[in-house]
Amino acid sequence: MVTTTTAGSVDLAAARFFRVLGDPTRVAILQLLMQRPHSVSELVEATGARQSRVSTHLACLRWCEFVTTERAGRKVIYSITDPEVGEVLRRGMELAQARLDHLVACERIGPEWA
Repeated sequence: MVTTTTAGSVDLAAARFFRVLGDPTRVAILQLLMQRPHSVSELVEATGARQSRVSTHLACLRWCEFVTTERAGRKVIYSITDPEVGEVLRRGMELAQARLDHLVACERIGPEWA
């Protein structure tokens, strides 16, 4: 049986899970990591974002357990923690593609999501 507190906690966690996926840079990072593990410098080069920005997003993704790290000499290599995270992202991308025009033009989500 799910209690109100547990249900509320799961709702909050689910909302935050999807909010993690709500940033274009984090989505780009996750898409790259779905292909193979990458170092920070590889992610910086592939995304075109500043190193500090990529590192901030990676810290978020790591804290939320979307990615994990492994040391390779002086480099830190990032990879997807759970293949199901990649599957959720892949399916989300398919759904977004099917609704592309409406999602791009959407003004009802709120300014905090812009």
